[in-house]
Amino acid sequence: QVQLVESGGGLVQAGGSLRLSCAASGNTASIDTMGWYRQAPGKQRELVAVRTAGGTTNSADSVKGRFTITTDNAKNTVYLQMNSLKPEDTAVYYCYAEGSYRDPYDAHERSLEVWGQGTLVTVSS
Repeated sequence: QVQLVESGGGLVQAGGSLRLSCAASGNTASIDTMGWYRQAPGKQRELVAVRTAGGTTNSADSVKGRFTITTDNAKNTVYLQMNSLKPEDTAVYYCYAEGSYRDPYDAHERSLEVWGQGTLVTVSS
C-alpha cells in the first residue's frame, strides 16, 4: 500500500506563488508516476501536471510556463511550484500516484492508483 500526504495549500493573491508538496510512504517502489490534479467547484477533476520516474512530464496547457513539477526520489516527494497564480487556479489540488506491484499472495502484477486527501488553493483577485 501507498499513502500520500499533501501540504502547502492556502490563500494567495493573484500573481503570487505557492508550493505544494506530497510525500509518499509505504510501498513506494511500486510507484512510477506522481503528480497533481485539481478540481474547482462545479467542475470535473483535471490534470495539472504529472512526472514519471524517468523524468518525463506532462502538464495542462493552462499551467505551462507558470507551474513546475519536480520530484525528490530520495524523499519520495513530488512538488508543484505554482507562480503567477490566477483566480481560475482556485481549486482543491490532489496528489496522485500510479504504478504497479506484484501481489504477495498470487504473484500477479496489480495496478496501483492512489490519491491524496486534497489541499485547497484559493487565489483572490
